[in-house]
Amino acid sequence: MQHIAFLLLDGYALMSTASALEPLRAANQFRPGSYEITILAGQERAVSSIGSEFPARPFRTTPPEFDLVFVVAGGDPARVSDPALMAWLREADRKGVALGGISGGALVLARAGLLEGRRFTVHWHHYEDIEAMGGDWLLERRLFVIDRNRYTCAGGTAPLDMMYALITRDFGTGFARRIADWFMQTEVRGPEAPQIASIEARYGVMPPVVTACIELMESHIADPLDQSQLASLAGASLRQVQRQFKSAMDRTMMEVYRQIRLEKARELIVNTRLPLSEIAHLTGFATQSHFTDRFREAYGHAPRSLRDKKSPTSRE
Repeated sequence: MQHIAFLLLDGYALMSTASALEPLRAANQFRPGSYEITILAGQERAVSSIGSEFPARPFRTTPPEFDLVFVVAGGDPARVSDPALMAWLREADRKGVALGGISGGALVLARAGLLEGRRFTVHWHHYEDIEAMGGDWLLERRLFVIDRNRYTCAGGTAPLDMMYALITRDFGTGFARRIADWFMQTEVRGPEAPQIASIEARYGVMPPVVTACIELMESHIADPLDQSQLASLAGASLRQVQRQFKSAMDRTMMEVYRQIRLEKARELIVNTRLPLSEIAHLTGFATQSHFTDRFREAYGHAPRSLRDKKSPTSRE
């Protein structure tokens, strides 16, 4: 059982909150005991943007002893500066609790200093707030981003898609699709949406197992899954997945996975000033030298050359 807490800050959007909670409730209905849910707030009731309320446990008197805590924030999260809240979130991080942000929640995590060196996203309305904070934030204009133990997504219905990825990780594609069907979510969007086209548009029509594996690959960049994990979570045998990748893409599944990670690395090189050693780590390569070798094989030049073209003063 995963124990997940939702810390609702007053003014949170009801749709975003429901989109995150309902898939977990459905998972418990189909598979009792999958997730234990706790609602936290500043007081004993959390008031949404439309005035509706959730009964809640005050976070100040609740030890941060969860597997995952989502901060759900709407309204003006850039103004959130409660020292007790920031201290509680930092304590949760020190205790090894995974942290997430929904809608404006990532901005609160950023203000607490908990998104440094992590890829993340936030509702588009708050892009300028992140930029105004200064610093080398790894903000991505995407539907959701999972970077190791950080889970962030935009508002609205985006949490549905992120929860689909979370449930897929925990119980496999077949079970997650059952949840999606329950909510008539006939098209589950991947983490890249909406900035780039769908998997089908990028790769063409693929067997469902291949599409499922690519979705898993794109949501596990820093912490790559191995072949057996991909196959198991996609609900197929390893031999079947390997055969379908070769038939559909004329490449092995791990070649496709490596290319996805290298493309992410290339994006980070061009759009950030992070050291190459850190980019190698963020994209799942054990060492910078291994990353450099694979990058040169794929693109015909070393990753450093992109930095040299961009700016002679970029940090290495």
